[in-house]
Amino acid sequence: MKIKDLRVHSIAMADPPLRSSYGLHQPYALRTILEIESEEGVVGIAETYGGAEPAKALLAIRERLLGNSPLRALGLSRELLREDASGIARSQTTLVPGENPLDADARTYAALETACLDLAAKTWQVPLSDLLGGRVREKASFSAYPFYKHAGGGGEGKDSRKDEYGEALCPTSLAEQAERMVGEYGFREIKLKAGVLEPEAEIETIRELRRRFGPGVPLRIDPNCAWSVDTSVKVGLALAEELSNGGYLEDPTSGLEGMSEVRKRLLAEGVDTPLASNVSVTSFGDLPEAVGLDAVQVVLCDHHYWGGFRQVQHLAKICETFGLGLSMHSNNHLGVSMMAMAQVAVATPHLTYASDTHYPWQTERDEVVAGGRVPIVGGVIDPGHAPGLGVELDPDRLAEASELYRSIPYRKRDDEAEMRKYVDPDWKRTLPRW
Repeated sequence: MKIKDLRVHSIAMADPPLRSSYGLHQPYALRTILEIESEEGVVGIAETYGGAEPAKALLAIRERLLGNSPLRALGLSRELLREDASGIARSQTTLVPGENPLDADARTYAALETACLDLAAKTWQVPLSDLLGGRVREKASFSAYPFYKHAGGGGEGKDSRKDEYGEALCPTSLAEQAERMVGEYGFREIKLKAGVLEPEAEIETIRELRRRFGPGVPLRIDPNCAWSVDTSVKVGLALAEELSNGGYLEDPTSGLEGMSEVRKRLLAEGVDTPLASNVSVTSFGDLPEAVGLDAVQVVLCDHHYWGGFRQVQHLAKICETFGLGLSMHSNNHLGVSMMAMAQVAVATPHLTYASDTHYPWQTERDEVVAGGRVPIVGGVIDPGHAPGLGVELDPDRLAEASELYRSIPYRKRDDEAEMRKYVDPDWKRTLPRW
């Protein structure tokens, strides 16, 4: 089981005009597909962030891996997991996930680990979750992830896609979007991407979701640090009931000190809503301060930038030790990442919150896995018991996605530029905005 080849494919997929505090999504999202092939012809695969730099980083380690077993290859690349920085510099406060150079090595290792473990599991004819300690649950739960959005389904020109959800720039239209998403996929928990409208309108959006779905559906809200401490406290108090029973308030303000102050002031008012983060806590070095300040009660992991599956499981054990909850973050992704997320979710005991997923925002037309999109039924994914990740690449679809990448001008994510192009020529991301 020695590696004989490593192949990297830069691909693109249509992306609707979704809004967040970072700005506006471009008409295409970029991804990178990694293939690692053994001398026996078995191919392990992975999906990670897109653009020129991730592809270059993976190709840079190619020669050191050739001739080694996939497990030995991981050992030879362990230095990629070193943490040279933590805190605000490494956080996602100002940079969108996948664009911070300080976690680039961890992202490279995560893709390598995914492909190597997929290769090993396929060779041994076991599901990848078996290599992570075995399953503790049969299915992985995911949350609906409604966004405020402009009209449009993604893509450009003749490649424009059907707008499945329509414009959603007010509480009513956002709630209608969520109803459609829940109706199609059966999600049993909902997370609102916020930080777009005035806080009062986003409070009303959560209340509208509660009216439509009832108290049995946990609600979460994530403004990506768009609010000041005062505004965060105001929203937390206003939504104390709506965010209870499995909900949380995610990254309302920037920095662990700011999060800690929000937590203290809410507790002083008798509100124990958990604060969650994937912005202020993005590495192991952030955890001592986060715990010491009681700034975060739920951490959102992501194998793509934490350094892979095993790093997520290390994080889970630390969170369990210190009484922190664990959920999972998401970016735009296709079926390879979807199955990777499901495999680690079913093998990680402490990952008890339903994970985020952008998967409903992507379409069958852009999927690169054989057999089409990974089914989400009743809000869960059953990864099955096929070897490895449980999916293979469709070579024709992969070639089409690669050709699409070559045909478009986008080479990195830039939500601010997209806002200036289509919404406000003077727009700039400022924190806090409210």
